[in-house]
Parts: sequence; C-alpha cells; structure tokens
Amino acid sequence: MNDSLQTKMIPEFAVLGHPNEGKSSVVSTLTEDDQITVSRIPGETTVSKRYTVQIDGEDIIRFVDTPGFQVPRQTLAWFKRFEGDPNQVCEQFIATFRKDPFFSDECELLGPVVRGAGIIYVVDGSRPVRDDDLAEMEILRLTGRPRMAIINSKTEGKDYTADWKSEFRKHFNAIRVFNSNTANFMDRIRMLESLKSIDQEWEPVLSRVILAFQRDWQKRNRLVTAFMTRSIEESLAFFVSEPIRTSSDQADIKEALTKKYQAHIKNLERQLFKQIRTLFKHNLFEVYLPEYSILKHDLFSKQTWELLGLTKEQLAATGAIIGGTMGAVIDTAAAGITFGVFTAIGGILGAGSALFSGKKIAKKKTAGIRFGGDKLQLGPNKNLQFLYILMDRALIYYSHIINRPHGRRDLQDPSKNTQNKKKGYSTELTARQRNVCARFFKAVNSRTFLKEKTALSDFEALIESVLNEISGT
Repeated sequence: MNDSLQTKMIPEFAVLGHPNEGKSSVVSTLTEDDQITVSRIPGETTVSKRYTVQIDGEDIIRFVDTPGFQVPRQTLAWFKRFEGDPNQVCEQFIATFRKDPFFSDECELLGPVVRGAGIIYVVDGSRPVRDDDLAEMEILRLTGRPRMAIINSKTEGKDYTADWKSEFRKHFNAIRVFNSNTANFMDRIRMLESLKSIDQEWEPVLSRVILAFQRDWQKRNRLVTAFMTRSIEESLAFFVSEPIRTSSDQADIKEALTKKYQAHIKNLERQLFKQIRTLFKHNLFEVYLPEYSILKHDLFSKQTWELLGLTKEQLAATGAIIGGTMGAVIDTAAAGITFGVFTAIGGILGAGSALFSGKKIAKKKTAGIRFGGDKLQLGPNKNLQFLYILMDRALIYYSHIINRPHGRRDLQDPSKNTQNKKKGYSTELTARQRNVCARFFKAVNSRTFLKEKTALSDFEALIESVLNEISGT
C-alpha cells in the first residue's frame, strides 16, 4: 500500500457474527449513531448497511452492519471443497450462490469482505461456544482478511469469556472485550488501537483516525465549556421585578416573581442540556436519566441543595474571596428552596440586590417601601452555593450523556443507593479551583470582567479540565 493510497483510504470494517449477538449495537456505539435499528429479534438485519463516521465534513472510518450467519456449517463445507485461488474463495462463493436463497445471508455478509473490508467478529460472551460458532470462525480465517474478535457481553449472567478467548486465539489476529451497552469514548479509542494490530498496513490510517477522534472530542469539550459558562453566567445575573402599587400586592407579586424566576433558570438549564445532548449525537432516542440520579430532583428542591454544591466548611473557606458575612454564607448554604428574600428598590436606589441574602439582611430590606414608586425585585442570585449547584447539575448531565452508548436501547439504569451525602463534583475541587469559581462568581455579580480579566478565562479552563477528567481524556 503506497503512501498516497494510505492518505486517501477510508478504513472499512465489516461487523459479522451470528444473529442477535449485538452486531448492530456495536456499530451504533462505534459510529455514535442512535438511528441504527437495534432489535432483540434475530435476523432483523437482512441487508448490509454502511455507516460512515464524519468529522468536520470529512469521512474518517466506515463500519458495515451485516446480516447474521444462517448456514455456517454448509458454507464452511463449500469453502473447504474449493480448489481455486484461496484469495478468491469469498468472491467465488458469492458468484456461485448469488441467486440461491439458501445462502442469501452468507452472500450478503461476505460482500464487504470481498470489497476489502477488515473483519470485526462479534459474539455474546454470556453464552457458550457452539459448533456453528466454530464454523463461522473458520470461514473468516479462510477469507484471509485482517480480523478481530469482539466479546460483547450483553447480560450480567453467565460469563464464557475464557472459552471464547481460547477459540479466538486459533482464528483471529486480535481479541477484545467490548460491551456495546457500557462502552464510552475511551473504550472506543482502545478498540481502534487494537484494530491497528490486525495488520501492519492498517496502522498509519488507523492512527490518523484515532487522532481525528481525539481532536474532535477535545473540540466538543471546549464547546461544552463555552455553553456551560454562558448558561451559568446568565443564570447568576438574571433577575425579575414588578412595581409595588399597594401593600396587598406584595404576596401575589412575590409568588409571580418566584415562578417567573424559577421557570427562566430551569429553561436555561434545559437549553444547556439539549446542547450537550446534541453535541454528543444523541438525536433519536430520549436519554432517560437513571432513577438514582440527583437530576431527577427539581433544581430548587431541598434534596438538590442538600446533595449538590459545596459543604458548609468549603463555602466558609471560599467565601472570603467574594466578601460579605461568613455567617450569612453558612446560613444560606441550602437556601435555594425558599425564595423568602426579595429586594425593594426605588428610583434613588441601585438595582443590584441580594437573593438568599441571609435573615439579618432580609429584615433590613423590608423597610422603606414607597408604594406606587418602588419595585419588588428577585435576583440576581448572590448565593455562592448557587454557582456550584448549577455546575454540579451540568457536569452530572454531561457524565450521563458521554457514558450513554448509542447502541443502548433500554430506558433506565438499575436503581442505586442514594445516601444523604454530597453527590456532585464540586466538593472534589481543590482550594485553588474553588477560588477560581469564587472569583468568577464575584465578577459576574459585580460586572467586573474588565477589571478581572482572567476570571472568565480561568473559570473556562477549570470547567474544561473537569470535563476532560470526567471523560478520561
């Protein structure tokens, strides 16, 4: 293979195996394409379909989803009787039986191999090796094409991985355990690395494929960083207000402002989650959150504010950076559920005001309302904990999305124990990282980005580093 051919070559791999072994699920996960039909019904795939991965409009790698073997022992018998050029055995088999319905699936699945595709053979490691499997392995060995075997354990039942590996060593260039229901980005990269070993001629082009995948992932994380930063900034700076005309209006105005404020913040979060989901190509199927996920709770619920964000001790250690009373910071560490503090502002007063300001501050703010000339304002949010709540929820959603394989079709994860302890990522931040967050929070609230030139860039760098850590990149 010359250099110019390698440069233009798009590597293609035919995904082969017995019916209902998870071939379509493997292809869906490898290509990040949730529109590929994945069915529990054996024989659902009857025609080979090619799926090409594109990055920035350029074709990078192609996988072919094929029908399952139907008559492997009869096919193997013909392969063994064939006396022509061994390199032409697949081509001659198809030419001989193209119109024979008995061998139609075998002809269809061997078509990509004839065109030069490498072979990825998929088996279900939760079942034992059978005679038909041995026949399929021997057929693929006789093709002479570069080939790798994948053990795709689809259940948590019995495990026959050791038996499969023993047989695979006789027939394949490489072996890999790859569960398409749990595989994440790094699992896909490690599988591509394994594919490089099946034939030395594949190494240069697959190295370029891996590099393209890694760069694309870094680009996605940078975009998530930008989306998160903008969403959090907008949420922290948002406020709503209404004029106060009579004393009887106050209760109704507070209730209306609370609903309006919460609805807007929740909508910002929904938009962010949609951007993340779209960026990681979950387009067709709804990505249901696990039952145990803290995201099942409302953003402003008591459970959310108890289980996410910093501990009181961490808040106290960080609060000095933003100023204010430490007692107020501690008192309001979980005050995102009450919305009991509003600010009355008039024409001679500044528009900036504190939501969740602490009890003492709240008492001071209730005085001096001039009905007919003042407004009641809710927000911007001055509680440092709110920043960490928003961060944690976005990072948790990101983790759900990147760890949700595209070939997976069940809706829920099994329930997990949820003890009353912090569940987010923010508590794992170092003191230096928490200080970066506090400086960003202060800059948003005081609108001092021009003075705090590094506050935004440092916060973005922090978010991107956490995303990389979560995804293992």
